[in-house]
Amino acid sequence: MNNYIDLHMHSMYSDDGEFTPKELVKMCHSAGVSIMAITDHNWVKAIDEEKSEALLLDIKVIPAIEIDCVFKNVNLHVLGYGIDTENSSFNMLGENILRQELESSERKLRLTNAMGFQIIEEQMNSYSSNGVYTGEMFGEALLKDERYFENDLLKPYRAGGIRSDNPYVNFYWDYYSQGKLCYTKIAYPSMEETIELIRENGGIAVLAHPGNNLKNQFHLLDEMVKKGMQGVEAFSSYHTAETNEYFYNKAKELNIVYTCGSDFHGKTKPAIHLGKTGCEFDEHEIEHELIRNNLI
Repeated sequence: MNNYIDLHMHSMYSDDGEFTPKELVKMCHSAGVSIMAITDHNWVKAIDEEKSEALLLDIKVIPAIEIDCVFKNVNLHVLGYGIDTENSSFNMLGENILRQELESSERKLRLTNAMGFQIIEEQMNSYSSNGVYTGEMFGEALLKDERYFENDLLKPYRAGGIRSDNPYVNFYWDYYSQGKLCYTKIAYPSMEETIELIRENGGIAVLAHPGNNLKNQFHLLDEMVKKGMQGVEAFSSYHTAETNEYFYNKAKELNIVYTCGSDFHGKTKPAIHLGKTGCEFDEHEIEHELIRNNLI
């Protein structure tokens, strides 16, 4: 069964997103989602188009963003809900990160080829609209390159392989995420700066998919709340039922907002679907949280 609230999804304005905001709204309507938020990475470009289409389909929209940041050397994603999207600070942040990502894409290409591949810029440009090469794009390019159909390194990501459920993003996590072989560092803002930016613009700062970002470090959420974090994405498509319940109960204990989200992207995460947030509790609780915090 689909959830009717999905507060985490990405449009084409995220480097790893696929669909236009208008398409996402229509897809949410088809999936039975009536409260939604497009949370593009470090941009708020989708909001106006999202709102216009949602008005036609009677879907409630929360203006939102997902910001990359750092806390205690751990890369995190913080969701900002109910923000003033007219403030240029958000898209200025996106521009700054874009400049760094363009430079790091060249390093990623060199590191990828150092693993024994021969990928060239022309190949990567066919997957990228702006010159940024993500780990997911490298995964797609390599898996579709006939030269590497029998490559052992890629076998786990092919049909039937142990990492084939979301092959492109799994390739990213295995080789391009923090601490991995092809990781390239970006100077993201601190978590404290991110929370301040969101709160100064009328928003609520919520930690995204904590079961993913805080592996073996769930205790960090307590510290984050002391630093100003106002909520947690308790229900996520990445979480087990036990992890969902843990963060739901933790949110209650800490008296912070709890939300749910699929983190839908499209082809980079084909096993993730709109409205599939993993929330098996009464969603009206989450809706009440949104109302209580003037988000809808």
